[in-house]
Amino acid sequence: MKNGIHPENYRLVVFKDMSNDEVFLCKSTAETKDTIEFEGATYPLIKMEISSTSHPFYTGKVKLVDTAGRVDKFMNKYKKFAK
Repeated sequence: MKNGIHPENYRLVVFKDMSNDEVFLCKSTAETKDTIEFEGATYPLIKMEISSTSHPFYTGKVKLVDTAGRVDKFMNKYKKFAK
């Protein structure tokens, strides 16, 4: 590995899957201002839309994750073309 190109500021961070509220602790260099209480300690919080606990590839279940209303927006936009 080359010297001086990898980050040095790894710290423990809690990742939270917003679609199913699953949380896990891991090391990361990602910046965030949010914090969370996890297992009796306070950690920085990284919010994710999807993780291995909710992704259909890993779960084997098809599940619609629509946090921003994208599906409704699409349906309303193309409703006039429906037969």
